[in-house]
Amino acid sequence: MVRNEIDLWHGHPGRVFPNHRQDADATKAVPPGATTENVLVGLLVGVAIIICVVAVWRLDVTGESGSGLGKQFTYDIKDMAKIDPNLILYEESGRPISTGFAGSSAIVVGPEGSLYVAGDKAVHMFGETGNLVGKVQLTDKPRSLAVSQAGEIYIGMRNHVEVYERQGNQLATWDSLGEKAVLTSIAVSKNDVFVADAGNRIVLHYDTAGKLINRIGARDEDRNIPGFVIRSPYFDLAVARDGLLRVVNPGRHRIEAYTFDGDLEFYWGQFSRSVEGFCGCCNPVNFAILEDESFVTCEKGLIRVKIYDVEGVFAGVVAGPEQLIEGGAAAVCEFPAQGQAVGFDIAVDAKGRVFVLDTVKNLVRVYSRKKAG
Repeated sequence: MVRNEIDLWHGHPGRVFPNHRQDADATKAVPPGATTENVLVGLLVGVAIIICVVAVWRLDVTGESGSGLGKQFTYDIKDMAKIDPNLILYEESGRPISTGFAGSSAIVVGPEGSLYVAGDKAVHMFGETGNLVGKVQLTDKPRSLAVSQAGEIYIGMRNHVEVYERQGNQLATWDSLGEKAVLTSIAVSKNDVFVADAGNRIVLHYDTAGKLINRIGARDEDRNIPGFVIRSPYFDLAVARDGLLRVVNPGRHRIEAYTFDGDLEFYWGQFSRSVEGFCGCCNPVNFAILEDESFVTCEKGLIRVKIYDVEGVFAGVVAGPEQLIEGGAAAVCEFPAQGQAVGFDIAVDAKGRVFVLDTVKNLVRVYSRKKAG
């Protein structure tokens, strides 16, 4: 049976193939055989969802419930932080690792197994036991980073990319992408480098020398590409083992799969207040891909780290607010002074461990899969 984007709104997870639909915009898609009554019901459900999205967005961005929403609604949001213990598949292993930063922004695991953390005006490298094994000093604050198989460190500054050796020597500085650019994620795959620009809502595809090859994800109705909806500086990407580029479309609450040429192949994800989906204005904010090709996702506002299988079906939880935030549910709606919800970053290693970068306390927490039974 050909699936339709409306499936997402009715809570059916899994891959959706845009080229099997009449239109890339969910507001225009109508399933085959739909009646006027069905369409009316769908519209009513859509309106209810929009109201819920807006309400959660106000909490996510401003920390306020807004006019007309009372204490009961706020309590419901906090109650969402409580996760069934049977769904939690991981446990914290070892002590948290101090990043040594006053402000941290990104985390990756290098090909040799070292942990790389970006923050302040540097990148710190940590060994297996959490000991500091190296530093790369920078002239400005890094926002994102990636490490190639050859050990080259690609660092996304606000509007340009810099490349360094592990020893700290700078190899290259790429051209600026302009004042509007905000580079939030980098992925390196052999001779290809992908850069997520949240400011311009686009993915830039380069070669390793910094030559632009093409742009990916711009709205294109002829190719059934709806475009990225980005309301905050969180826009993540990674190259999966199937050779497709995965990109978070946070405002649409899903992860999309693209060819290197920019064709949208499929996507998965849904807006939902339940643990199986993504809530707030724009989630997930970050993700990583495990060796078995399952996904680890991270949400802001209601901070949750979860597992989805290769098809995008919810599998369980790594950690929720009660494990990640001091005070648990009571701290769900605490925001920094600028009024933006804090987003944590995540990385995984070949052993299946999940590293969660707490960008508030500037710590890395390590989670390992619980043993069966």
